[in-house]
Amino acid sequence: MNSSPHISVMVNEVLDALAPRDGAIYVDATFGAGGYSRALLGAADCTVWGIDRDPLAIAIGEDLAKAHGRRLTVLSGRFGDMETLLADVGVMQVDGIVLDLGVSSMQIDDPARGFSFRADGPLDMRMNNADGDAETAADVVNRMAERELADIIYIYGEERASKRIAHAIVQLRDKEQIKRTEQLAALVRRVVRKSKGGIDPATRTFQALRIYVNDELHELEKGMSAAESGLAPGGRLAVVSFHSLEDRRVKLFMQERAGQSPRPSRHMPELQTKNALTFRLVKRGAVKPRVEESSRNPRARSARLRWAERTSTPVQDAACRGMNDENINTFHPAFGCRHRRRALYGQVQSAGSRRSTGDPQSRDRPRPRSHPSIARGMEPPERTEPVKSTGRTAPRYGAGTGGKSCQPRQV
Repeated sequence: MNSSPHISVMVNEVLDALAPRDGAIYVDATFGAGGYSRALLGAADCTVWGIDRDPLAIAIGEDLAKAHGRRLTVLSGRFGDMETLLADVGVMQVDGIVLDLGVSSMQIDDPARGFSFRADGPLDMRMNNADGDAETAADVVNRMAERELADIIYIYGEERASKRIAHAIVQLRDKEQIKRTEQLAALVRRVVRKSKGGIDPATRTFQALRIYVNDELHELEKGMSAAESGLAPGGRLAVVSFHSLEDRRVKLFMQERAGQSPRPSRHMPELQTKNALTFRLVKRGAVKPRVEESSRNPRARSARLRWAERTSTPVQDAACRGMNDENINTFHPAFGCRHRRRALYGQVQSAGSRRSTGDPQSRDRPRPRSHPSIARGMEPPERTEPVKSTGRTAPRYGAGTGGKSCQPRQV
């Protein structure tokens, strides 16, 4: 295995956001190689609970826990299940939670994990590769219908050439199964030109498949809601994201919970906030890595840190507190563009929700409603018949206002 050590990004900024103190309890909900846990344990005499679903991360955590005794414990599981995992060990409230989203360097740099398009390996991409029942990226590209595959690549990878890529995948798999990362990467490179910025054409397709296979966006929503429930008053949530799909959800979640959601239109009255204000935005906007860190660790360049502080307001019931794509689209007109509407009106279900139903009919997706008023949370206007000509005449523009004389026109 040729794996590089994972370097946690923006560690100092995360420490500033969480402000660790003695006797407090913190959760490193995406433990990985334990970078944030080490920093928290070194900054204060506190207790840290790590969470990760990767067996490799659990093994690293067990070795690290030996050096810190009872101050560090690593739990195996998804951070979306944080509330249950912590409750099972008797932890009901914590003082800080950090989420480092996406894939770690040790996962990308190991060809056997199937995340990288730079080295050949099995097309796997599962965060928990010990789960033999979980769907792999190879399963997705070899069995999914062309249209569904195009939607996944378009929505989760924001790839404009998604239809051409999906068509090429279907053509290739009719001849041979796509089981290796090099097969898929070479196919995408034949279909998509290399960008002027030098980004590999396969980047967006591999990102889309990874997000879909691991149900990452749904997991993020569950994790933020669990953090909302598990943080004590004054506790802080810090989230490091690496692409716009993640950062946009984090931003909207924190804005909504802090009562600072943008209005759908400046011409419409302000909407009543359904959710209680459970967070306070101490720092507005995203924090970017320093130039020195980006130079030292190129993978930090796209990182964005957002954080908020928990208020004393109790969390509302689950029916009111979940953030889903539909109400994002309703309250934020920026999501009204074509491919956002496709995503937000259910053209692609998350991997977890689809597998949980067990119903093959659940894969049938409705066609998107494309009228722009729907993206603003309104019903589309009723269609009316064209007005028939009445024989009346109307002057052209400028007639009777000092303009040149003109002939009347029929209306």
